[in-house]
Order: sequence, then C-alpha cells, then structure tokens
Amino acid sequence: MYTLTVGLGERSYPIYITGDYGNIGTALKKLGVEGKIIVITDNNVDKAQGPAFTEALNNAGFVAEKFVIEAGENSKNLDTISKIYKFLINIKADRKSCLIALGGGVIGDITGFAAATYLRGIDFVQVPTTLLAQADSSVGGKTGVDFEGVKNVIGAFYQPRFVYINVNSLRTLPVREIRAGLAETIKHGIIRDKDFFNYVSENIEKIMNFDEETLKHISRINCSIKANIVEQDEKESGLRAILNFGHTFGHAIESASNFMLLHGECVSIGMVGACKMANYLGMIKEKVTDKVCQVLLKTGLPIKAKGIDIDEVYRNLYHDKKMRKGKLLFILPEDIGKVTQCVVNDENLIKRVLSEILQ
Repeated sequence: MYTLTVGLGERSYPIYITGDYGNIGTALKKLGVEGKIIVITDNNVDKAQGPAFTEALNNAGFVAEKFVIEAGENSKNLDTISKIYKFLINIKADRKSCLIALGGGVIGDITGFAAATYLRGIDFVQVPTTLLAQADSSVGGKTGVDFEGVKNVIGAFYQPRFVYINVNSLRTLPVREIRAGLAETIKHGIIRDKDFFNYVSENIEKIMNFDEETLKHISRINCSIKANIVEQDEKESGLRAILNFGHTFGHAIESASNFMLLHGECVSIGMVGACKMANYLGMIKEKVTDKVCQVLLKTGLPIKAKGIDIDEVYRNLYHDKKMRKGKLLFILPEDIGKVTQCVVNDENLIKRVLSEILQ
C-alpha cells in the first residue's frame, strides 16, 4: 500500500493507494473514529462495491449506516443534500460522526458538502471508486452541488480526513467511465509532467486491462501532482487554477449537454479547445494540439461534441467561477507539461474555437 500526504498543516491528511478494502478499518482506527459511520453512495456503486466495502468495515469491527442516492449528475443538487440532512438527524448523527463517500466525483462532492455544513462541519472520508475521482476530485477538498443548471456553483472548500483508493474497484466500471477518468489523468500530464503524459500514452492498453501495478502508479502520480498544487494554493487563489485546464470549455459543454456527456468526456473536448485557442494566440504550434488529440483518440475519448448549441455554450462560459472582472480566464498550454493562465475577452476567437469543437 502506497501512502502519500497532502500537507496542509493541522488539516494534513493521508492518501492510501492499494488494491482492496482490507485496510479501511485500520485507516479509520488510526483516524480515531468514535461516533457513527455513515456511508453515502449511489445505487450503482452500492450494487458493485457495497458488499465488499461493508464486509471490510464489519471485519474491522465497524457497523455503518448507509444512505443510497440515485446515480448520476442529476442527483447533485440541494434536494439530495436536504435528504441527507434529514437522514443524519433521524439517526442522531453528531459531531463525532463520520461520513464516508463511496463512489465517484458526484458522491464525493455531495458527501463533502454535507459534511462541511452539517452541525457546522463533521469528519468525512473519500473512498473514490471511479478513475476520475481517484485521479482528481477526491483530493483537494472541493465540495459542492449544481444549481439551476450551473455546475458546482454552490459549495465549500472542506478537506477529507483521508482518501482511500482501491484501484481494483475500477474493474466494475463501464469502459466509458474508465476512458472518462483518463481525461483527468492526461490533463495532469499536460499541465505538469510531460513524462507522465508519455507514460499514460504508452500504457493505455495496460490501464484498460486493469493492470494493478500500472493503476497504482498512475494513481500515485495523479495524487502527487494534485497534492503538490493544493498544498501551494488550497483555495484556488492562483496556482491551483491550472487544474482547470480543459474545464472552462468543459463545464460549459457539460451543462449544455444536460449532463448527457460525462465530465471527463467534456474535459477532453475542453482540452482540445484550450489547445486550439493557444494555437491561434501563437502560444503553441499545431503539432502540440495534434499530439494531445492523438492521445485522447487513442484513449477512446471524444475531441468534439457535435450538435450542441454554440451560443448556449458561450453563455454558459460566463457562469465560470474563474472569471476576472467579467472576463474569462483560460488555462492554456505553452507545451506538454507546462500551462499558463490567460484572460481572454475576444468573443470572435472564443466562438471560432467553439465552432471547431462543437460542429
């Protein structure tokens, strides 16, 4: 089992990377959990992972309550949060209680937000079961829900007490989910580590075949990159914004698709858009965009989203939380392994890029 640490002073926490749930009890005992344990998950994850996870808890002497929601982005809202509050009140959860997020990014975001706001803050633990969540969303403390069709507009920065990654949980996922998760992995290579980008490109077959050591390696590098950035800029006042490479376009496309496209698929398309914008601004040569597209296509990810309304996506861009004085902030590549932040206020340029990734 690999162990990494997210160094945030008194709020530092470990990330455990392993191949089963056998050590979850040890991790909870090390945390010193004394109150109720409540597992929050969705109906798909509960069916695929619930029995093994419950058995691991029981073997360690823990008995957990469980709250199951409907799978999907459409559950990521304040109505679901309200139902969780009611459940916690009914079982008399107190400040010693601990929520466990067993699932992907939606479950992690919902559980973290519920933990941040119930009784003004109780402990929670991330147990990510998707590649996307293991690569990115489970680390760093971003929690929240969508509201009025706007993604992640309500939330809080609230760090978990630990993250427990069982890479073999990925074996129960549909192929589409694995590919979507690889978008965030590829993103990390583009923003920070060219060698990692190349490693992922060269090992896609092993990843898709669930080679355990390969999965542990990419999880370790993903988490190391994410943790290093979060340690320097926990609340996204500067450096952490680079983690949003591909997300400015991606979130706008995701909302416009009514969440029919997976988050990772939208990030993939958004990364292509960011590369094209950088190319038009003279920051990179076209061969960089081509290389990114080749890896995404090799992974089985989309590089276009045909049929989505350009004007709607353009309007959605202005809901982005990274806007500066009414202008859009894009994370753009200077090369594979290096990105920079750019404020862009050229409507024609933005719509030119959108026309290329949406038609």
